[in-house]
Amino acid sequence: MSPASRNAARKPKRKTTGYAACLLPFETDGSIARDSFQAAIALTTDAGLGCAVNMDTGYANHLDPSERTLILELTRETIAGRRDFVSGAFVEGLEGDLVSLYRTQMDEIVSYGGTPILFQTTRFHGWKPSEIVDLYSQVCEGYDAVIGFELGAMFAPNGLIFDEETITGLIQIPALKGIKHSSLDRGIELRRLEIRDGIRPEFKIFTGNDLAIDMTEYGSDYLLGLAAFCP
Repeated sequence: MSPASRNAARKPKRKTTGYAACLLPFETDGSIARDSFQAAIALTTDAGLGCAVNMDTGYANHLDPSERTLILELTRETIAGRRDFVSGAFVEGLEGDLVSLYRTQMDEIVSYGGTPILFQTTRFHGWKPSEIVDLYSQVCEGYDAVIGFELGAMFAPNGLIFDEETITGLIQIPALKGIKHSSLDRGIELRRLEIRDGIRPEFKIFTGNDLAIDMTEYGSDYLLGLAAFCP
């Protein structure tokens, strides 16, 4: 995309949907710092942002199922229905049918009033676009809202930046309402927006691009880590 066409793609003064992936603090004894966590959730919500919990910022890959459940309980209690929140479904390292593994966690997230966001797994590596799109279609079937997640391998070994054929297929899954994009590549994200605008304009691209924080000017929404540090 040339500088001129890039500038023409800007959408100033657009209303942005923002989520903050809230940091999960711990006490010196290694237990979850409940009061501090709930204070961060309250501050973030009061600031007008949605909260994202059990994310990579919240150490989802290091928490056991009971701890992830506790985070859902504390989040629901703090937000008290004032708005929605997002929570990660993390299946990396688990054995079994992927559809069942994802949906088990998604069911729990929905039961607490959250919207599931699907972390990728290394099992996707080497899959054809049609295989990934088919899996997501099965995983999302019957849910009101699900968010996808593409995470660059520089952040986590289970991450994967989807090719354009895969993205095109995912955008057309009705229950999938958006995808968080973390590639650190402005050009890839701009192309995501171009594909989205041509297929399903209401589909949200949630930027996680720490090297291009102005992507909201071009049509991205955002889901960024540590925003709860000082909302």
